[in-house]
Amino acid sequence: MLHPSRDVVEDDRTLNGDEAEREAFGLSDLRVQLVDVNRAEATFNELSRRLSQKSVSKDADLEKGKAAFDLREYLTSSNDAHQQAGIRHKHVGVTWDDLEVRVFGQEDSKIYVKTFGQAVWEFFAWPFILIWSLIAPLLPMKANEPPQRPIIHKQSGVLKPGQMCLVLGCPGAGCTTFLKTIANQREGYGKVLGDVRYAGIDAEEMSKLYRGEVVYNEEDDIHIATLTVAQTISFALSTKTPGPHGRLPGMSRKEFQKEVQDTLLKMLNISHTAQTLVGNEFVRGVSGGERKRVSIAEMMATRARVQCWDNSTRGLDASTALDFVKCLRIMTDILGQTTFVTLYQAGEGIYDLFDKVMVLDKGRQVFFGPPSEARAYFERLGYAPLPRQSTPDYLTGCTDPNERLYAPGRSAADVPSTPEALEAAFLASEYGRDLRATLEDYKIYMEKEKRHQEEFRAAVAADKKKGVSKKSPYTVGFRGQVMALTKRQFQMRLQDKFQLVTSFTLSTILALVIGAAYFDLPTTSAGAFTRGSVMFAAMLTVCLDCFGEMPVQMMGRPIMKKQTAYSFYRPAAIAVANTLSDIPFSAIRILIYNIIIYFMSNLHRSAGGFFVFHLFIYTAFLAMQGFFRTFGLICSNFDSAFRIAAALVTNLVQYVGYMIPVFDMKRWLFWIYYCNPMAYAFAGLMENEFMRIQLTCDGNYIAPRNPPGSSAYPNGLGSNQVCTLYGSSGGDSLISGRSYLDVGYGMVVSDIWRRNFLVVLGFFILFQVTQVLAIEYWPQPAGGSAISVYAKEDKETKRLNERLRQRKAERAQKKAEDEKLLADPSSSSEGQKESNKEIVKHRKTFTWEKLNYHVPVAGGSRRLLHDVYGYVKPGTLTALMGASGAGKTTCLDVLAQRKNIGVITGDILVDGRPLDSSFARGTAYAEQLDVHEGTATVREAMRFSAYLRQPASVPREEKDQYVEEMIELLELQDLSEALVMSLGVEARKRLTIGVELASKPELLLFLDEPTSGLDGQSAWNLVRFLRKLANNGQAILCTIHQPSSLLFESFDRLLLLQRGGETVYFGDIGRDASVIREYWARHGAVCPPNVNMAEYMLESIGAGVSPRVGDRDWAELWRESPECAKIKQEIEEIKSHALSLPPPEKQKQTTYATPFWYQLQVVVKRNSIALWRSADYLWTRLFVHAAISLFISLSFLQLGSSVRELQYRVFAIFWTSILPAIIMSQLQPVYLANRRIFIRESSSRIYGPEVFAIAQLLGEVPYSILCGVVYWVLMVYPIGFGQGATGLNGTGFQLLVLIFLELFGVTLGQLIAALSPSIQVAVLVNPFIVVVLGQFSGVTIPYPTLAKFWKSWLYQLDPYTRVLSAMLSTELHGLNITCRSDEFAIFNPPSGETCQSWANTFVQGFGGYLDNPNDTSACRYCQYRSGDEYFLPLNIRFDNRWRDAFILFAFFAFNFIATVMAARYLRYSKR
Repeated sequence: MLHPSRDVVEDDRTLNGDEAEREAFGLSDLRVQLVDVNRAEATFNELSRRLSQKSVSKDADLEKGKAAFDLREYLTSSNDAHQQAGIRHKHVGVTWDDLEVRVFGQEDSKIYVKTFGQAVWEFFAWPFILIWSLIAPLLPMKANEPPQRPIIHKQSGVLKPGQMCLVLGCPGAGCTTFLKTIANQREGYGKVLGDVRYAGIDAEEMSKLYRGEVVYNEEDDIHIATLTVAQTISFALSTKTPGPHGRLPGMSRKEFQKEVQDTLLKMLNISHTAQTLVGNEFVRGVSGGERKRVSIAEMMATRARVQCWDNSTRGLDASTALDFVKCLRIMTDILGQTTFVTLYQAGEGIYDLFDKVMVLDKGRQVFFGPPSEARAYFERLGYAPLPRQSTPDYLTGCTDPNERLYAPGRSAADVPSTPEALEAAFLASEYGRDLRATLEDYKIYMEKEKRHQEEFRAAVAADKKKGVSKKSPYTVGFRGQVMALTKRQFQMRLQDKFQLVTSFTLSTILALVIGAAYFDLPTTSAGAFTRGSVMFAAMLTVCLDCFGEMPVQMMGRPIMKKQTAYSFYRPAAIAVANTLSDIPFSAIRILIYNIIIYFMSNLHRSAGGFFVFHLFIYTAFLAMQGFFRTFGLICSNFDSAFRIAAALVTNLVQYVGYMIPVFDMKRWLFWIYYCNPMAYAFAGLMENEFMRIQLTCDGNYIAPRNPPGSSAYPNGLGSNQVCTLYGSSGGDSLISGRSYLDVGYGMVVSDIWRRNFLVVLGFFILFQVTQVLAIEYWPQPAGGSAISVYAKEDKETKRLNERLRQRKAERAQKKAEDEKLLADPSSSSEGQKESNKEIVKHRKTFTWEKLNYHVPVAGGSRRLLHDVYGYVKPGTLTALMGASGAGKTTCLDVLAQRKNIGVITGDILVDGRPLDSSFARGTAYAEQLDVHEGTATVREAMRFSAYLRQPASVPREEKDQYVEEMIELLELQDLSEALVMSLGVEARKRLTIGVELASKPELLLFLDEPTSGLDGQSAWNLVRFLRKLANNGQAILCTIHQPSSLLFESFDRLLLLQRGGETVYFGDIGRDASVIREYWARHGAVCPPNVNMAEYMLESIGAGVSPRVGDRDWAELWRESPECAKIKQEIEEIKSHALSLPPPEKQKQTTYATPFWYQLQVVVKRNSIALWRSADYLWTRLFVHAAISLFISLSFLQLGSSVRELQYRVFAIFWTSILPAIIMSQLQPVYLANRRIFIRESSSRIYGPEVFAIAQLLGEVPYSILCGVVYWVLMVYPIGFGQGATGLNGTGFQLLVLIFLELFGVTLGQLIAALSPSIQVAVLVNPFIVVVLGQFSGVTIPYPTLAKFWKSWLYQLDPYTRVLSAMLSTELHGLNITCRSDEFAIFNPPSGETCQSWANTFVQGFGGYLDNPNDTSACRYCQYRSGDEYFLPLNIRFDNRWRDAFILFAFFAFNFIATVMAARYLRYSKR
């Protein structure tokens, strides 16, 4: 599309030169199929006129005053210029011969959901499975290949350049699979067999050399939300702009890009959105229809000649959908493209635009031929002619065993009705024979006539930028790709204001917290350990902040998959570009962070010292960023990445050299230190700081020294005293920083540049390489599979499912007799009336008058609904329609009382009376977004609704029986045990309706676009079912898109809105829409008899790109019409009649149908089942607990009683403080996903917010206890806890504290999630909480050195203070300490004194012991005699351990209560 007119026509000489030869191959129509000039010009004139009119229409107010864009004139002139420049054409015909697609699994096989129990069993069985997999090939056994089944059966076909093919089929027929296979996207399938060729080029060569020429546009619009429309298209063009041989002479790349971008924006009428963000569900941007046009523009920018469009009209109204397909028709005609399209609910106007139609049934080709002859073909086979049903719906219906109808006197016995029979009939038909002959002729022609192939190859080669290999499938080289991506990623980050502001703010706050904690460190012995601590904390906080890179890499997979398939860039380019674009932002953020910490904590104040500090921390950040990104690229999902990363990070932090010096590391694990980039960075930081300073020995580091009230020793460091700081020399009060590092940490200052910096830099480069290799050669799936996953049956469900199958078989036998009856909707409803008679009991009428709705906007308010009148009577089905943005969903939300912002005025009444508190329970609302608990089965989801929404007085057995009836009515028998998250679009939509119907709504059923995303037959089935409900007394109001003529007249009444929420019509529809046709004709809009009135009425009011019919506003016409006056009169009559009846008996009004305890029981059960089926979630938490505990235990295996080992016991216990952080990061996405479900369910008053919050906690408790026990077992016994006075009994108390800590972590995570509007905010708060709680607990900064300000409040309020106090005092109480030889402080007593006589006063005052009390020289003093002497100065008391444990429990209780309150008052649901 970059050359919109370059392929308009070939010159006559080329087209006519080989006419005789084409005749010989049966290809005399090839010229017409390549470029149907007459047809293209006619269609093009129409679109040009319509687009031109649209560009100056009253709605496009941003375009007012600009000249209309004449598309035809532009393309004509552009085409002439390209032909004169000799730019070659690209025409690619597609052939497929015996194409077959197979997937793993058998026909009747089911995939069952993996539970937590299975995950645990698989872990322990894994070593045996691995051993068996290694041994099995050596044994004399036949290798068992996994079974495969075909989902596309052998089929053949041909589509020539300039042709469009519509692919039709029921859900599961294989339409999407066929399109993806034609588009050469074969990953995810077991095998793809057969021969697919593009202009004679085989699929392998096409994928390798010309990947971007065959593209697939999926159903969903996948874009980067924080880029503008112009930036999105500009990026696509920057990677697809042809080289100098593919552009007009003298035109630069920038000029070319600007011209084509402007053309695309004008052609698609989105020029006014150029500077608007594309947006998504979280980022406000363009509308859904405009976003779809951005996808079209992006696809056009590829200039691909084979295009596959998968249901690209989903969510568009009928008029806009028709305009879109007309655009495809014009592109195909003018550019000579080859276009495959699958569409749901395609109208007759859309259907007629195609050259070929292919019908699939269970993966079998049952028709391929001209669209005009398809209906007649199926009628000749014996299917009933249904002239009022659209042809696409008719063709699809013939392949649906539940809906197909046979001609009078015909039946399944003499009509091909199975997929196999239909396929055989097609192959034996004239269409099958013609297809085979055409295919063979075309293959021979392409084999003999290589001109098209050669021109295609030459045109692709000419497009490439200078220097790009001819074998490369890309238009620009790797450097150009990296530059384009770097620019895009930079724009993306710059425009993501929320992420930018929050990351800088959080980083600054963390720096202030760390700086305040270590404020103004002295250059004395007291500041030596804390200097190491502040550098460790500063580096670790920055490096672990990169943990968030893992989910970012995974979330970026869909967009990368789409754009690499378009050949915009190779995957490796994005890995390099991510790093380059991130550097400007991260460099500034970390510079600010480092300035704050460095100067607040009083590290050596010199320019050299600071910049080396910054250099090491920033380089370590880049290295760890690459480390986490690599894991994000190689892991298939976040849980597996989290498991691996948590285990590795534990070791990386443990083996930095801060907690355990290198010389004291276990020999079997010390190698981790040498593989750890943070270890080299930390060593560089320590060496940079300590090589610049000297420490003064004073205070507690002098031995012996005066206890309080004594003056036995000199106040300073005398000749008979020693400094206990590492690296000191006897009698010298100054300690060199170099000596301190050498003795205390085994670090050598000379390594700072020759080893440490070079290694950190090397790790940075290494992880860049691993990213490139991982993304290029280890691609991960970008999306989920469409395979249904089932829960295993128990006795009850097995019995129920068997009964459902029996009833289904009985109905199938009876179906032949009732086919004629079922063909008529009203008759079919009558047939069902008896079985459905209990669905609705009450008969009340719902009315609304003068309905207005205003919402606040910047600078005032905006009106979305204006004076809307209407009613819904019992037993009627009312449609609410309008163009995109007309306010359909808004109107439905207002009527259903679901809006919580804005101002609603007007009267909404039930039987003439105002709404009361029971209204929400008396209505059901099936929303457009199908939000359900994903791990529940279909039956469980419907039972949950029935249990809590039907009155408590109804027995459970009756509710269960009603659910079984609903499963039957919705035809979900085969999916009753399928998990909701694995359902397809259609089944999920049926479930949404079933969940609402399970409540037995007494008053009204609201449905918002229930047919969106469904194929035509499924949409008809759904509306037919709604018709049944209405015929049994249910009042129904629903919005609907793209209804066929037959579907449209299934409704009784229509409420039609236009932009601004203005009413265009409300009233009856009539048979064949006769009432509406008459109203429209009366106002000058006469609908042709063969046109769908649902499409025409939207076009006539100006909803699409067509101008409106007539010179007056249709809303104004309605307000002045007699029909409007009649409706108002009817509403008054309904009200007066209802008010004349005796008022209903006053019943006790309750918010919920069931009591609190029953709600709690049902919700807790559902939550518990959901967690049990969330195997990855629970197993990841258990695995991470076990891995951290095990690796820490291996590092501190069987500790003894030396001073260093005393410190290691403290560190081992301190590691427990990491557990809440792990729990929080895992739990918050789950809580917020469940809150989204609760918000939807709470609108219907199913259960209360207190029930939701309590159930969330109770479901987590058993697994929290399990994780606590596993952590405790792997910590206590390997390390050797319980050697103090409390013995092993004390370890039981530590288990209690660990369980309290687990519960605290769960409730803290839930509280933060409950207070946060989104997961993005919640995860940003976590690091701040974790750092604050860890820093002020009294371990990283010992209590005596903690600033008085923090001691007075934050230290006391820190829950970790209580955890460490309780666990440390229990472990160290009564633990005898024995110093190792290198741990003694050695000093000489004055002449004539023994060690005892000289140091006794000191030992008595400060504790510890003398190893040689009677010696007169080289006195060996050990700092501690027992563990109590260690923890008493830290403000920890053994007697307070129970108090501390229950203070921790009180924190848990507070979090829980606060979470319940937050759940009640904070919903963050604005609608």
